[in-house]
Amino acid sequence: MLAVLALEFGWLVWRGGWGVADAAFRLLPGALMLLATRGALTGAAWPWVALPLLASFPVHLLDLRRR
Repeated sequence: MLAVLALEFGWLVWRGGWGVADAAFRLLPGALMLLATRGALTGAAWPWVALPLLASFPVHLLDLRRR
């Protein structure tokens, strides 16, 4: 799934006319939540689930502020 997000990022920057920062701020929170989900489903220790979730919130807020 992260590979699909990377392809989407490339497509948005190349064909969508978005800047790198715009595409990154819009896709990064979802990518971080995917990492947290993967950690939870594979039985990772709780910090490996909590850290990506914690990091996704400020990035999401920065994206909202930029818009």
